[in-house]
Amino acid sequence: MSDQSQLFPGKHFISTVLGVLGTKTTMSGGLARVFLMRSAMAGAIIGVMYLTYFAVLAAFDDIANGELDGVGHIVAALAFGFALVFIYYSKSELLTSNMMIVTVGAYYRTTAWWRLLRILVLCYAGNIVGGLFIAVLVMFSTLADGNVGEQMNLAVDHKLAYLTAGASGWSDLFVRAILCNFMINLAMLLVYNGLIKDDLAKMGVMIASVFVFGFVGFEHSVANTVLFSIVGLQQGIDVGLALGNLGIVLLGNYIGGGLLIGLYFAYANDSRRYLKKHPDMTDQAVPEP
Repeated sequence: MSDQSQLFPGKHFISTVLGVLGTKTTMSGGLARVFLMRSAMAGAIIGVMYLTYFAVLAAFDDIANGELDGVGHIVAALAFGFALVFIYYSKSELLTSNMMIVTVGAYYRTTAWWRLLRILVLCYAGNIVGGLFIAVLVMFSTLADGNVGEQMNLAVDHKLAYLTAGASGWSDLFVRAILCNFMINLAMLLVYNGLIKDDLAKMGVMIASVFVFGFVGFEHSVANTVLFSIVGLQQGIDVGLALGNLGIVLLGNYIGGGLLIGLYFAYANDSRRYLKKHPDMTDQAVPEP
């Protein structure tokens, strides 16, 4: 008979995620203020690193009249990749990775649905607060002046243009949002599955995943929220189009991280049905609900 560790190789991942979920459930309840603070820190980190992303783009655009824009795009995406590293090692709370975590918990019914929803709502609220804090600081500085601001404005125009393009633009935005959180949570899967022990390797995985989404042009709900906040406070923004963008991206991010990673691996590593047919294999994949 096959070894369960081969049949269900993601059991360590599921166990780790459910343990993390237990901590987040407790924090978002009795320690909601601290959970909001940790979420705000993630939003602030995204804000600083996204600002860095555009600063790198602007720097390379200023060199040789834009002839090195391609190189700048690569370097900027690599720099932005450190955002996930900083969030993970500072124990901050990011909405998009929590989408995967709460979905695993929902599948195994370890936590009431309203507690799972509370985690997501509080996390996104904190992410918004942190991003807004950075946006206010930028407003009272020269950080977004000149070509940096121009790069950010171009990015906002591009993101809002998906909405004005009609159904084809909406579907394009939706697919980019799905693939974005697929990559983010693919990195978290590799970090949580217990096979990568070295911190440098974990960092490399996280940087690589964010590089892909930044370089290819995927859409991240929290990053977009922060960018819209910065540009909106600087010179205004079409709020309706911005909210439309965020609505589509939030849904796409959930499908990419929550369903394609969270639900997929939760189901694929659920040994409970198998154990009913093979009771002699008593090693459980996850705690029984």
